[in-house]
Amino acid sequence: MSLEHRPNRIILVRHGESEGNLDDTVYERVPDHRISLTPKGFEQARDTGAAIREVLDGESVEAYVSPYVRTRQTLEALALPVAERDVRVEPRLREQDWANFQDPVDIAEQKAERDRYGHFYYRFSHGESGSDVYDRVSTFLESMHRNFETPAAPRNVVIVTHGLTMRLFCMRWFHWSVEYFESLDNPENAQPVVLLRQKDFRFKLEAPFTQWNPDVVPTERERSSWL
Repeated sequence: MSLEHRPNRIILVRHGESEGNLDDTVYERVPDHRISLTPKGFEQARDTGAAIREVLDGESVEAYVSPYVRTRQTLEALALPVAERDVRVEPRLREQDWANFQDPVDIAEQKAERDRYGHFYYRFSHGESGSDVYDRVSTFLESMHRNFETPAAPRNVVIVTHGLTMRLFCMRWFHWSVEYFESLDNPENAQPVVLLRQKDFRFKLEAPFTQWNPDVVPTERERSSWL
């Protein structure tokens, strides 16, 4: 692979505030993939889009987006200077599967059990574990890397997805431990996470994820993931 064709930055963006973020009973009535943004979520995405466009400063960009309604709405609201042919709807970037129509009481009980068991390995009934999402994110990365092999590769890549998927993307990219991954918070709604290319063509995070569990001390390799 020609490293010089790697993009200048890879920008991960979590979807804006969704109806499910406000009221988890919506999952009883609406499939997860059809849940929409709230008015605040659209506003968050528009604000993030303005900041990203300023950073891009006219450079070429391509986008990947989870097929869920809230992520596609977020991408549209970002209003990036990207041609339709350069937008790829990527099912491997979808949210962790929890169930079909969800029982909020049952999901709350399973989330509590997951906190005891571990977010990476715990598998929701009729759903996925974090490790399952990690595996599909890994195959997505292999596909994405193949697109960096020509001089026509874009200078910027924007990926609109979900909070857990963003953490697992970075875990896979930077080879973080399960313990460090599990100590991290999800990004806020519409929050961008930026991977910047360095002089040696490797990437570093512009800033680290926040940790909900500061008792987990990142290793030297994990600390080298960010500027």
